[in-house]
Amino acid sequence: MRLNKYLASCGIASRRKADLIISSGRVVVNSITIYDLGISVDELKDKVDVDGKRISPVGNKVYLLLNKLPGYVTTRSDPQGRRTVFYLLPNMKERLFSVGRLDYDAAGLLLLTNDGELANRLTHPGYEVPKTYRAWVEGSVSQDSLQQLTQGVTLEDGPAKAEAASLIRKAAGESVIEIVLKEGRKREVKRLCQAIGHPVRRLLRIGLGSLKLGDLEPGKWRKLSSREVQGLYRSPKG
Repeated sequence: MRLNKYLASCGIASRRKADLIISSGRVVVNSITIYDLGISVDELKDKVDVDGKRISPVGNKVYLLLNKLPGYVTTRSDPQGRRTVFYLLPNMKERLFSVGRLDYDAAGLLLLTNDGELANRLTHPGYEVPKTYRAWVEGSVSQDSLQQLTQGVTLEDGPAKAEAASLIRKAAGESVIEIVLKEGRKREVKRLCQAIGHPVRRLLRIGLGSLKLGDLEPGKWRKLSSREVQGLYRSPKG
C-alpha cells in the first residue's frame, strides 16, 4: 500500500495532505525517516510512526458536521495561539481532522472525520465536488456582475470562475449572493468577489457535495447519518 494511502487509512489526513507530512520528514518507517512519496508499506509487517507516535488503521470511523464560528482556525493547533475548531467539539479518543479549509473569519459547514479516503475524494481537484457559499458583499450586485463570476475572472494565481452565482437579496449598500465552486483555492470566494468590485463582508459555507448545513446552530455539531456518508462517497467524479 502506498504510504500516503496508509496514512489516510490511519486517519492522519487525506492523501494530499499526507504527501506534505511525508515530504516534511515527519514519517518514520521501521526507524528510517521517509521523504519519498512513492514508497509502499506492508500494513502487517512495517512499523510506521508520525511525529514520534505509532499509527495503525482506523477501526471506528467518525463523521461530524460542525457549523464553524468566525474566529476559529481549522487546524488542530495554531502558531499564533488562535482558537481551533476542536475547542468546539467533545473530547474524543479518535483523532479527527477537517476536510478542506475554511477561513479564520468565515463560518458554516465544516466536515471533520478520521476517514482519509473520503477526505481525499472530497478535496481532490479531479472529483470536482461542489462547495456552496452564501456571501454578504458590499454594494448592489448586478446580473452582469454575476455573469462575470461564472464566465471567469483573472486572479493573481490564474483564471478562476464560479460554477454558479445567484442573487439572494439586496439591502441598503449590501447584497447577498450564493456562489458554487468546484475548486479549492485559498480565499477564492473573497478574491472572486473582490475582482468584480464587491468585497465580502461575511462568508458562510452552506454545502459540500450532497451535504447541507441546514438549520444547525452556529458553534454546534452533529454526527452524519449513514445515508449522508454514502451520499458523499457517491459524489460524481468530474
